[in-house]
Amino acid sequence: MPAKPPLLLLHGVTMSAATWDEVAPLLADEFDLIVPTAAGHRGGPTLAGAATIKQLVDVTEKLLDDRGLSRVHMAGNSMGGWMAIELARRGRARSVCALSPAGFWDRGTDDELGATNTLIHAKRLAELAKPVAPVATWLPAARKLMLRDIAEHGDRLSHAQALTIINDLVDCPAAAGLFTTPENVEPMKTLPCPITLAWSEKDRLFPPAVNGAIAQQRIPGAQYFVIPGVGHVPMIDDPNRCAEIIRAAIKAAESDSN
Repeated sequence: MPAKPPLLLLHGVTMSAATWDEVAPLLADEFDLIVPTAAGHRGGPTLAGAATIKQLVDVTEKLLDDRGLSRVHMAGNSMGGWMAIELARRGRARSVCALSPAGFWDRGTDDELGATNTLIHAKRLAELAKPVAPVATWLPAARKLMLRDIAEHGDRLSHAQALTIINDLVDCPAAAGLFTTPENVEPMKTLPCPITLAWSEKDRLFPPAVNGAIAQQRIPGAQYFVIPGVGHVPMIDDPNRCAEIIRAAIKAAESDSN
């Protein structure tokens, strides 16, 4: 039996590999999954000093090196989508499926500052709510409220899943550095591999009308479309749809290469 193609799944800022818990089983029969927790995040490798996207990409590239993998298919959400694009820029991706990727902003503009302030505010609220979170997250309405910035249907998660997201957010050493990093996604006029930009229709952090429009300008050769009815982390709202999108992006990339 031929080996399954490797697929790297990358999560968003302050989150962990657990973000993919409902999507990964839907892809495991077709792909050899690599699902790391990013450096500087709860459960991931430690970092020295203020975290940057470059540092996180360096650590992830070394992970591929350690596994003897030169190029793999990649899918990432938010920060993870940004990381996948940067790995593609380094020639490490066979394809990229970026779900509402971060990094498509101009530093100091209202759209970038608004997203940063929302993330900082969410972390502070999570820190304040941590003592009551183990009880509050038993209530579907509380889960929906606590996750409203990243999901339309946070209530569909279990108590344990919601609590993991909150604990990941509170205990993320890299958050301060990543929230204020001066980096962004630089223009990519020539694609190093097929890239899909799948934007969440209900994204409150990076609205498609703002950040999605910037993404289309900076990576004009990418396939771009909007995923209806989902929030910034679509794996929460519709894991089946996310798996379908990733699978289709890889299939299209492999068809183009034949």
